[in-house]
Amino acid sequence: MTEHGRAASKLLGIAIGMFAFGFLLVPLYDVFCEVTGFHGKTDGKYVVTDAPQVDRERLVTVQFLTNKNAGMPFEFRPKQRMMKVHPGEINAAEFYVRNPLDETVTAQAVPSVTPFNAASYLHKTECFCFEQQQLAGGESLDMPLRFIVDRELPSEVSTLTLSYTLYDISQDAVALNL
Repeated sequence: MTEHGRAASKLLGIAIGMFAFGFLLVPLYDVFCEVTGFHGKTDGKYVVTDAPQVDRERLVTVQFLTNKNAGMPFEFRPKQRMMKVHPGEINAAEFYVRNPLDETVTAQAVPSVTPFNAASYLHKTECFCFEQQQLAGGESLDMPLRFIVDRELPSEVSTLTLSYTLYDISQDAVALNL
């Protein structure tokens, strides 16, 4: 094999390796997060089966943050920036969203919790993030969140931050005929 053939083979091997790495990155990241607990993802809808046992001796601060992806024109904010809650208690909060455009936009909110190792202790029984939000031009909406901070939250955690990033998924919704 010539020198150019060897170089081409190496470059092809590198390109294939980079493609494979990129393809496997998300599953590898998910495994890493599952093993370490450093993911900040909240679980899906939580169903309350028994009357919750409330820990009246402890208060946990829950902070609410909102972000929008680049170019997202919506106004999006929590109606309340923080609240103090008792673990085990069912709590309610609201978020405000407004579409300033003249056209209908479909949006999806994606949650994240910090500290990451505490994400599995925040249970949402109702959340606007479970569904896509379609807002007509100029429309605004108050979106509900109902949640419980688990009584098993480690005692060293006194503050949870629940952050939502709002994404414009209008093109995806059109492609799926939503």
